[in-house]
Amino acid sequence: MKIAVVHDYFTQQGGAEKVAEEMYRMSDGASLISTVGIRNKMPPSLRDVPMQTSWMQSIPGIQKHYRLFFMLYPLAVRSLDLSQYDLVLSSSSGYAKGVQTRPDALHVCYCHTPMRWVWNFDGYSEREGMSAAGRKVLGLMVRGLRHWDESASRQPDHFVANSKTVAKRIRDVYHRVAEVINPPIDVDRFRVSDQQDDYYILLSRLIGYKRLDLAIEACSKLNRKLLVIGDGPYRERLMAMAGPSVQFMGRLSDSDVNYYVSRCRALIFPGEEDFGMAPLEVAAAGRPCIAYRAGGAEETIVDGRTGLFFDTQDPEDLMSAILRFEKQTWGTDELREHAEGFRTEVFQERMRTFLKRVGCPLPASTLPFRTQRPFSESGKVAAIAQDVRSAS
Repeated sequence: MKIAVVHDYFTQQGGAEKVAEEMYRMSDGASLISTVGIRNKMPPSLRDVPMQTSWMQSIPGIQKHYRLFFMLYPLAVRSLDLSQYDLVLSSSSGYAKGVQTRPDALHVCYCHTPMRWVWNFDGYSEREGMSAAGRKVLGLMVRGLRHWDESASRQPDHFVANSKTVAKRIRDVYHRVAEVINPPIDVDRFRVSDQQDDYYILLSRLIGYKRLDLAIEACSKLNRKLLVIGDGPYRERLMAMAGPSVQFMGRLSDSDVNYYVSRCRALIFPGEEDFGMAPLEVAAAGRPCIAYRAGGAEETIVDGRTGLFFDTQDPEDLMSAILRFEKQTWGTDELREHAEGFRTEVFQERMRTFLKRVGCPLPASTLPFRTQRPFSESGKVAAIAQDVRSAS
């Protein structure tokens, strides 16, 4: 059986890319296919893997300005030749669901969400601060993409959703039923530490819909130390509003992230996410989460046991939640045990069971599961840690 794993585009390292990585790993001998691939922004284990890309890979400037070519991706996915594959596993929050397969092939789409900015354009344009003229022009393009997306949603034989929240969106938008299989959490990447430092963390790409501004404003007003781990187009405007208790760390290596996560008071998770892997990754390190009560967070956080919620997206409500949080104690063993239920092996087993049920069982994989990474305070981690402690 010939298998293809098709992902929208490899232009960043996020939750969707982790899912694509694990689908590739569990499908031993599969081909990896995408519209565009930027090697140094791919998951490390995939950077040396042969990958088929579309003609968009040759567009001048595509690696830097890939977002500007959004109207070309539907054409690019339709141009991918999948005629030799018996099973196509697409990983899509945008375009990959629209690939064309052989009539007798099976196409299973793991959908991270229907196109967020297409189906919620008004909210997207408002958060981005677009002008009236910009909204009008882009709105016309979005209308065309919405029609294409409706048509593309009929291509897969089956949908898999990353959460009940997304399964409901798929039903409402595409009128399709989706199996819910939560994304894989690399639990072994994290270690529980017996040390705790006095800071909260944000662990995210710095973009608008994540609502990181809420956490920055709340911690600035409360004078709580907040470490912002990640980078993105909103960095400058977030830095401009931050008080002296907020530090921007930029993108960090896995070992650096592990260090700070394992010693934080809690992760702050202020946006509405489709699933949200970060609260579970932090739980794997024995640390809780303060989250906005919406979306996937409601499916992965046990209120009062692995974290707590705030109910409105305003700084005052988050500040109140932080103060409530600081009056409670949290069990690291219980947090770690909770995260174990979402580990990579669980994801792979559930995907295999689903594929077998729909008539396309995967052959046994010869690829080992990811080995545990060493947990160290040496080198860069220790140096940055000293900077943080000195600033306390």
